[in-house]
Amino acid sequence: MNEPGAAALPPVAGAVIGIGTDIIECVRIAQMIEKHGEVFLTRVYTHDEIAYCSGRKAANQHYAGRWAAKEAVLKALGTGWAHGIQWTDVEVVNQQGGKPTIVLDGKAREISRQQRIREMMISISHCRNYAVAYATAISGG
Repeated sequence: MNEPGAAALPPVAGAVIGIGTDIIECVRIAQMIEKHGEVFLTRVYTHDEIAYCSGRKAANQHYAGRWAAKEAVLKALGTGWAHGIQWTDVEVVNQQGGKPTIVLDGKAREISRQQRIREMMISISHCRNYAVAYATAISGG
C-alpha cells in the first residue's frame, strides 16, 4: 500500500490494479425503459447490447446486468462517470460460450490505456429482483 502523498509505482504485469462492484434492482431498469424507451436504451447501451438483451426472455434482467457491469467497470477504472466517459464507452460482449467480456471505447479506452490496463474482467449475475456485477482491472505492465 502506498503512503499518502507517495508516488505510485508502475503496475506489475498481470497485477490487479482496480476492482469494482455494483448491484441494481431489475425493476428500476424496467421502469426507465418503460418511461424513456428508445432514448434511454440508446444512451446507455450499444446497438449490439440492445439486440442481445431484447432477444432474451428476461430482457430487463439482462439490461440490469449490463448496467451493473458498466458501473463496476468505471469503479475498477477509478473514474466513475467523470472525464467525459459515456455509457456506451463500456460494452458487454458475450463470447461464443456465453462468457461476458468488456470492450472499452472512447474516453474509457483512453483512460484504460493510460493506466496500462491489459484486461477488464467481468462477472455478472442476475435474478428476478437484482443484478450484480464485479469487475477486475488487470495491468499489462
